[in-house]
Amino acid sequence: MPERRRRSQHERTAETSARLLTATVDLLHDSGFSRLSTPQIAAQAGVSRGALTHHFATKEALVTDAINHMLERVTQDLHRFAEDFATRGGTSDEIVDYIWQMMSDRLFYVTMEYLPEARHNDEFKDSLIPVVKNFHAGLDAIWMALAARRGAEPTHTRTVMNATMCLVRGMIAQTVLREDPAYYAELLGFWKAQVRQLFPDEPARRTAPAPEPSPARPASRRGRAAERSPEPH
Repeated sequence: MPERRRRSQHERTAETSARLLTATVDLLHDSGFSRLSTPQIAAQAGVSRGALTHHFATKEALVTDAINHMLERVTQDLHRFAEDFATRGGTSDEIVDYIWQMMSDRLFYVTMEYLPEARHNDEFKDSLIPVVKNFHAGLDAIWMALAARRGAEPTHTRTVMNATMCLVRGMIAQTVLREDPAYYAELLGFWKAQVRQLFPDEPARRTAPAPEPSPARPASRRGRAAERSPEPH
């Protein structure tokens, strides 16, 4: 029987950290930020409280790294989707559907838990800003792939991206009190129709305006005189 290789200290540290980050995201989703405690996280991760405090000095530091860990994976998926989209030439409908699925699969529910704390805790807020910016860079890659294929202006495209994100966030927040899949499907269908018009499959071709007829040249005096003179019989 082959001897099992002993893990290095670096590997053990990385594994413990990953378990703590995963446990933090799970508990944020299931219990919320206000009910979250470091002893609870340690128990969920199966590590000692001492091991937790060795890796993370405060709950806020642990939550920040956990959110970063979660968003890094989501951002990697975003970039993979953008590369595939650019290669095969996808549609704006696909992007809206992808964002809805991505955000409603725990991501925004977790976001709703830590946002209130970020509003009142400036240090926590400042630590999250670069994490969220990295996530938005992944979103930007998808929409810029669409803009490149359709010849759309980047600034306008980013406005559509941000409007889509605001709509999806609002819809997911509403699901807390309203479970109505048909209602959300109708809203998504409406929004996809709007976005589709902004990014048509074939950019509209500009047609040159028809030339205006040249104004009639005034008749010469001799010509006017001939017009007045009766023709000979």
